[in-house]
Amino acid sequence: MEQGFSPVPSSLLTRAAFPKGGAALLFLNGSRARKALRYDPPMFLTTLVLHSLLRWAVLAFGLLALVRAFSGWSGRRPWTSLDDRAGKYFVLALDLQTLIGLVLYAGLSPMTRAAFSNMGAAMKDPLLRFFAVEHVTLMLIGVALVHVGRVRARKALTDQARHRAAAIFFLLGLLAIAMGIPWPGRVVGRPLLPTF
Repeated sequence: MEQGFSPVPSSLLTRAAFPKGGAALLFLNGSRARKALRYDPPMFLTTLVLHSLLRWAVLAFGLLALVRAFSGWSGRRPWTSLDDRAGKYFVLALDLQTLIGLVLYAGLSPMTRAAFSNMGAAMKDPLLRFFAVEHVTLMLIGVALVHVGRVRARKALTDQARHRAAAIFFLLGLLAIAMGIPWPGRVVGRPLLPTF
């Protein structure tokens, strides 16, 4: 995590320390402050680092499967077990990444909890809106497209149809995934690799 990085914008939240190392975040709703959540920073940060590192496996397997699909489609190459394994590993890495992301989204992330406690205010904040709505939507679209491509490739009757289905849907899925990643330089950007 970057020095001074706060998982939730300080304009919306303040922290109060608790004896067991956890923290309570207070959501500022107009002039009233109310307790919005309690989270465990070590569990959240460990899961976030794992989620951040696993994206590289997803992208690497995705690019491998995409290159094999396009080269097979354009070169009229037969569908091989290596093509099938590249797609399988891409889907497996993506499913694991999705599972970890949903654990963060639904249970561990103070950002999504804060956003859910006042969606109106969260929609006005680019960081909260990105992680509560945009990131998860784009990622789920990407997962769906990759799964459709894998199924269509496996059910296709010819090798060219397999490569074409994999190439088209893996490309669309990777584009959605790439748009949903908080790349450095964006308002919602995170570092390429987490700092420990």
